[in-house]
Amino acid sequence: MRGGGGTRAEGNVAPVTKTVTNGTVTNIPGAPLKCWITRNLGADQQATSVTDNTEASAGWYWQFNRKQGFKHDGTNRTPNTGWISAITENADWLPANDPCTILLGSGWRLPTHAEWSSVDASGSWTNWSGPFNSALKLHAAGYLFFTSGSLDFRGFIGYYWSSSQSATNGAWDFYFYDNESATGPDAKPSGFSSRCLKD
Repeated sequence: MRGGGGTRAEGNVAPVTKTVTNGTVTNIPGAPLKCWITRNLGADQQATSVTDNTEASAGWYWQFNRKQGFKHDGTNRTPNTGWISAITENADWLPANDPCTILLGSGWRLPTHAEWSSVDASGSWTNWSGPFNSALKLHAAGYLFFTSGSLDFRGFIGYYWSSSQSATNGAWDFYFYDNESATGPDAKPSGFSSRCLKD
C-alpha cells in the first residue's frame, strides 16, 4: 500500500512542486488498524536517525488548521510570506484544511489527540528512542517558532500536530526529545510536522 504520490503543485498547500511517494505501515501498537505514512508529510526521505537535521527528512511544517505548508532549508522559509502569529478560533482541524487529505487523497488525515496518546502509551515511549525505533521512524524535525516562523531545534526535538484543539488559542501535539515523550498543548500558530494516517 502506498500513502499517495504524484506531483504536488506549489500553491496554498504544498510550498514547492515535487513528486513524493510515501511508504506505509500498519500494526502500530495503540492504533493497530490504522495505516500510517512512514515519513513526514513533504519529506523526500525517511529520517536516517532520530537527530537527522536535514530538510530532506524534515518535510514540511503547518500551523494549526491552516492549509499552507512551509518548507525551511535552515536559512529560508518557503513561502516567505507574512507569518500568522496569533490564531484564536473554536475549532479542531477542519477536514477541508487537512493537508493529509488534500495531498494524499480521501481517507488520509491527521491523527487525533487520543490516537497520539494511545500510540505513545502503548509503545511505552519515555524519550525519543521509542518514536524513532518504532515502525513510524518519528524523528526530531524541529519546528517553526509561533511568533516568527523561524526554524528552531531541528535535530533536537520533534513536534507532530494532532487534529484536536486544546483551547481557542492552543492545540494538542505529540512531542519528544532525549528525555521525554508525551502529548501536550501548544500555540496554534506554531509550525509543526504532520504525520498522516488512514482508517
